[in-house]
Amino acid sequence: MNKKDVLEIRRQFTPENCAITRICGCYVDHEKEKKTELKKAFLSLPEEEAFKYFDIFRHTLSGTLGKNLLNMDFPLEAELEGGTQELLLKLRDSKLEDDLLVEEFYDRVIDHYIYAENYYIILIHAVYDVPGRSSDGMEMFDASDTVYEHILCSICPVNLTKAGLTYNSETNNIEDRIRDWIVEAPAKGFLFPAFQDRLSDVHHILYYTKKPEDLQPDLIANVLGSTIPLTAGDQKTTFQSIISGTLGEECDYEVIRSIHDNLNEMLEETKEEPEPLELSRPDVRRLLAKSGVPEERLESFDTEFEEAVGEKKTLLASNIASVKTFQIETPDVIVKVNPERSDLVETREIDGRRCLVIAIDDHLEVNGIEVHK
Repeated sequence: MNKKDVLEIRRQFTPENCAITRICGCYVDHEKEKKTELKKAFLSLPEEEAFKYFDIFRHTLSGTLGKNLLNMDFPLEAELEGGTQELLLKLRDSKLEDDLLVEEFYDRVIDHYIYAENYYIILIHAVYDVPGRSSDGMEMFDASDTVYEHILCSICPVNLTKAGLTYNSETNNIEDRIRDWIVEAPAKGFLFPAFQDRLSDVHHILYYTKKPEDLQPDLIANVLGSTIPLTAGDQKTTFQSIISGTLGEECDYEVIRSIHDNLNEMLEETKEEPEPLELSRPDVRRLLAKSGVPEERLESFDTEFEEAVGEKKTLLASNIASVKTFQIETPDVIVKVNPERSDLVETREIDGRRCLVIAIDDHLEVNGIEVHK
């Protein structure tokens, strides 16, 4: 799913556009015991309650593609009879009205979701009548010929509010605050099937994680059955490892700076595109060649990439680029440079020593004090 696909589904989580038919929920305590469950038509909820659920669902489709929102596919074995995809399809097709299926889903989540405190599993079924579009991109609500039937799951921490004092308007007193349990924004969630090119795609699922480096592989493998992707941090580390392995002892400062500049330029050129920029093995190879990596060093690149990433896998440019800073580090000194002005720093040999040289224009501060000499 790209940005437009995600935004189109997010827009349905409002009172005006609501396509949700049913909601189910299960509150689980810190001992993994089911404490209470919810099963009802979504439109029967009180208005204020529905608004708060809408907010949770929008959060489940929020964040950055490739970091918080991950497009994942199902391996062949997951799509076979008895595979994990089968339960998801049955849940969708049953419209969440089969209590045994819903309970089986809860049990799988409880068995494989690693969380030491209380949490609330929310599962909804929705039927979105996808409007047609004219040649100029305008939606035509009377020309729909596609129905996107899907389920969305949100897993929300439930925490006790903080202790404190509060003003009681009835008694006109400052009193001890009554602590209660509050359902917080989701930590994990998924949308199934994926919404690709405004159609249902049962071969893919969109996974949400509030913390990009905490994917919960056990949950992904045993509840969703999807291929576990590299986290954003792992992609960056992997890319750095590929560069180091390819260049070896000939890892040159100017080449690394050129890779940084070219990568950020690619991101800038594609920032308006709905699809995040993915780099396949040939793409990364062209990037290195353009950045000045010698051809003889590129001979080992294919092996380095396949071992680290996989022959047909890709890296997201936004995950491997350093768009916020250009950092140079020695054992005793760290220099951070505006990523757009990496040209201000160069390496030179001075008096037989390798040195960093930083160009200074008309302003220099040391510990907040302007220096003139």
